[in-house]
Order: sequence, then structure tokens, then C-alpha cells
Amino acid sequence: MTGPLRETVGRYAELRNEQAVSVLNLVANAAKQSGVSCQTIQVENGQPHQAIIAAAEDKDCDLIVMSSHGRSGLSMLLIGSVTNKVLTHTKTPVLVCH
Repeated sequence: MTGPLRETVGRYAELRNEQAVSVLNLVANAAKQSGVSCQTIQVENGQPHQAIIAAAEDKDCDLIVMSSHGRSGLSMLLIGSVTNKVLTHTKTPVLVCH
């Protein structure tokens, strides 16, 4: 990777990290205001479903809660679904909210 490309990739990684921290802070603050215990983690992994499953196992979670975008049919097959992959590969119960 050369100079400008390396800088662009590096800046993209920084922006992605900043966005993740921002979202996690919003969730943690909402939980705190509601009196709900919340612990956040940020994990880098090429396969999001694997990171979610590994985090649930590492934290000895009783339940994984995920959302569904409501895609079905061909669009779900072409785009893929992290939620579907978690459902397929985990032993931990999963609650899907639509």
C-alpha cells in the first residue's frame, strides 16, 4: 500500500472506531438512565457474527439480543444477514427484535 491509499485506509479505520465508540456510549448512557446494567465492548473481526458469538461466550451471556431489518427472499440471500448467521451458529439463545 502506498502513501495516499495507506492514509485513506487509516483515516477510514479511525472514523469507524469513532463511530463505534459514539454508538456504544449512547447505548451505555441510555441503559444507565433506565437503571439497566450495561457493559460495552468493541471488537475488530472480519466476520461480525463470529465476533458476536465469541463475545457472548467470553462474557458467559444467557441471551443475545439482535435486530432484524426485515429483509427476506432474494435480498436476504444476496446481502446476507448477521442476525441469521448468529442464529445459525450459536448455542446461546437469541432474541430477534423487528
